[in-house]
Amino acid sequence: MSESKDFNWVEGPEPHRARTRAIVRAHPEVKHLIGKNPMTFVWILACVGMQIAMAYFIKDYPWWAIVGVAWIFGAFPTHTLFVCIHESAHNLIFKKNSWNVLAGIIANFPSLFPTAISFKNFHLKHHAFQGVHELDADLPDYWEAKLIDNYFIGKMIWLLLFPFFQGIRTMRCIELAVFDRPVIMNIMAQIAFDAIIVYFWGWSALAYMGLSFLFSVGLHPLGARWIQEHFLVLDKNQETYSYYGNLNGINMNVGYHNEHHDMPSVPWNNLPKLKAAAPEFYDNLKYHTSFVKLFFTFLFSQEIGLYSRIARKERDGVPLTDQSMPDIELLK
Repeated sequence: MSESKDFNWVEGPEPHRARTRAIVRAHPEVKHLIGKNPMTFVWILACVGMQIAMAYFIKDYPWWAIVGVAWIFGAFPTHTLFVCIHESAHNLIFKKNSWNVLAGIIANFPSLFPTAISFKNFHLKHHAFQGVHELDADLPDYWEAKLIDNYFIGKMIWLLLFPFFQGIRTMRCIELAVFDRPVIMNIMAQIAFDAIIVYFWGWSALAYMGLSFLFSVGLHPLGARWIQEHFLVLDKNQETYSYYGNLNGINMNVGYHNEHHDMPSVPWNNLPKLKAAAPEFYDNLKYHTSFVKLFFTFLFSQEIGLYSRIARKERDGVPLTDQSMPDIELLK
């Protein structure tokens, strides 16, 4: 695969809605996998509690120890909380949408920045308009891909500052901008949480949480998740990739990304069951087995850069109000 200076532009809609219909036709029993998993909230409480306890424990340690513990330990529960935010974004925890909003806000606490509800607003459109540059905030900006290029230093900086690049991207998706009551609740609750941590335990405790967040989504093997999902590392024509490695155990099956895009109303605990129920749809797809290998492959391969993504112009008639539930729509 040669170095690219532009996205891999394709014609036609994103592939998953058609696959959803095909899977449900071939295996109607997978409809029973759709549902809610309230136990996800237990994961939220456990991981939030874990990070609060560690912030208290580490607050009086030297800075080098805080950085090291954040990278070695803190990144993992914080990344799991990000997966929980993702589940709440799809309303996969509770039946009431308002309870899912609350769950997302609580899961957001150790990440310091109030992103849970805004993530929901933009992430659902990533499903509906995958690869459409002005609507899919998961796709890098043109300037971003050109700035970072395909070299080690640029990609290392990009991973280190990934949350900031991700936030800037949302500015181009002006059709999706939302500033509603849940967003305001998220901001106010997060500011209150951060202030409480600083007031009682100081800036070191807050720094531990902030560093844990940066590492959990960036310059860390866990950051390879963003490369795994849609970057054209294994095949320039396959748009979405799953990860079937050991970290799915502590990251709530987040690696089952093809399965999630195909049936986004299936909670995390049932995604392996979906793969097992419809093997002919997944066994022929390429997939990743190691975040560590992918992390270093992305950093050091000059054939892989931010342009290594599929992009499209077609919206396929999908309205902006779409909530990305093609599997549930088939039940009506």
